[in-house]
Amino acid sequence: MPHIHVEDLVKTYRVSERAPGWLGALRGLLQRRSRTVEALSGVSFALERGELLGFIGPNGAGKSTTIKILAGILRADGGRVEVDGRDPFVDRERHVGRIGVVFGQRTQLWWDLPVGEGFDLLRDIYRVDPARYRRTRDELVALLRLDAVLGQPVRQLSLGQRMRAEIAAALLHEPEILFLDEPTIGLDAPSKLAVREFVLRANRERGTTVLLTTHDMHDIEALAHRVIVIGHGRVLADCPVDALRAQVLAQRRLVVDFGHDAPDAPVLPGVSVHAREGRTLVLGFDPAQIAAPALIARLAAEHAVEDIRLEGLSIEEVIARFYAMHGAAES
Repeated sequence: MPHIHVEDLVKTYRVSERAPGWLGALRGLLQRRSRTVEALSGVSFALERGELLGFIGPNGAGKSTTIKILAGILRADGGRVEVDGRDPFVDRERHVGRIGVVFGQRTQLWWDLPVGEGFDLLRDIYRVDPARYRRTRDELVALLRLDAVLGQPVRQLSLGQRMRAEIAAALLHEPEILFLDEPTIGLDAPSKLAVREFVLRANRERGTTVLLTTHDMHDIEALAHRVIVIGHGRVLADCPVDALRAQVLAQRRLVVDFGHDAPDAPVLPGVSVHAREGRTLVLGFDPAQIAAPALIARLAAEHAVEDIRLEGLSIEEVIARFYAMHGAAES
């Protein structure tokens, strides 16, 4: 049985709305109007034990709603969801003791308590054996470099320090599943690297099943082999990152630096000009129509070439084009 099983998940919300302007506000007071928003519409997927899945999509696509249902915070309106054989909402008390959840914009630690005291309070809440707790806490503090902040109130921490503390807090009871909702949002580069390194280590060394939602495509490239792309409450793709690239664009890029001003592109099937600036020419080519060595040989035979390199699309470009193809871009 999969560690996480989601089948035809449906979730709708009622949203209040009013006409613009003061007259609309007055009418809104007298007559409440609302509309139904379909946050999830038949979402299905499964995660095996120890898998790390990237769950991506534009704002409003349904990512956080899915996480909240899996965590037992929300109840689905339709479909079936099982996490380690449990219904997350029906069996919430047993469920929360076996998962860890980190929401990038919310804290589970107490704002005015020192970090260390917050950890101790979570130990009592989760009823973790004291010896096991001390061992896990000390390991997490060392790995996430939290020694210097254990005595500081959470409100005094930088965002990077707080996110590292939040991840430690989510793992103090050694959950088998970790839900991360935008864990690197707003972090500086060193803090992002530290969080990514730790998540990868938890997945590889502890076998923790991880579901990661993020807008930072570098998180996806660094951590996930498999991605689910969601848009308008529906699964648009469920595949390896490389397969997603192949779906979006068959072309590759060739960047050529010449010993003179960049010439016109050779007239060849499948070749197009992406950019020309000074001595640099950026070509797009379809490997199905012309192989890279043949294109390079043609250019080198006709011009003085100083440098040449192949490039693929960045992950950001891949996702942006995928959204555009499926009409899932943010409005």
